[in-house]
Amino acid sequence: MDGRIDSLTNQKIKDTAALAMRRQRQKQGRFVAEGVRLGEMAAASGWPLCYALYTAELASTPRGAQLLATLRQNGCSCYETSQQAFAKASVTATPQGILIVMGQRQQTLADLPEQERPFYLVLDGLQDPGNVGTIIRTADAAGADAVLCLRGTADIYEDKTVRATMGSLFHLPVVNGLTPEDLQNFVTTRGLQLYATALDSTAQPHFACDFTRGTAVVLGNEGNGVSPTVLALAQKCYIPMYGAAESLNAATAAAIVTYEAVRQRQFA
Repeated sequence: MDGRIDSLTNQKIKDTAALAMRRQRQKQGRFVAEGVRLGEMAAASGWPLCYALYTAELASTPRGAQLLATLRQNGCSCYETSQQAFAKASVTATPQGILIVMGQRQQTLADLPEQERPFYLVLDGLQDPGNVGTIIRTADAAGADAVLCLRGTADIYEDKTVRATMGSLFHLPVVNGLTPEDLQNFVTTRGLQLYATALDSTAQPHFACDFTRGTAVVLGNEGNGVSPTVLALAQKCYIPMYGAAESLNAATAAAIVTYEAVRQRQFA
């Protein structure tokens, strides 16, 4: 049922604001998708929709009214809020007047279908939510089959991560909380080759790797790279650099490697 919320102490406002904290997202099993475009993608995603908060200004626009109609058609309760109440619930600097509280999906490796030659990106301790979200978006654009996140990687349900995915979180399977042992068992049982990006004497240029087979590529922490435990499991590859820069941004490196796989698979 729809309603109106003006009080800053309303429980829904407090619960929504609390979702800015990872422990509260885990406790509630929920997260926030904020903004018009992300809201439109969330509404069409088939993911669990808990409730939406919106302002009168948003509802007065044709696009906003259509989004609210879609949410209601999908059984999502929508609550008009005062500007002050919405600002308390929102985490963005310039709110667009709509946010949706959604249920998390806990996907597992067993949920991933067996395929002839899948391509996966593996994130090993990446800390920056923007990088993680951008990599998920890139993987989706390139037709990757999933993103696998080892423990220590930024929360995929943090607001910055969700916004950086630009809705790709709703389309591409993302498996969280994996250990190196989980990864090793997965690549072994699925018959995958495992590469890790690393500046190592045994590494080969990324364009010399054969990405036409079933493959998983590991990208490491922004400062420390791939962990020694995971490096020991993988073949090493590197992206050649010829200027003065010491390294590439993690999301940029992911895009370069991923689209080399696209080139080999689609244009060779």
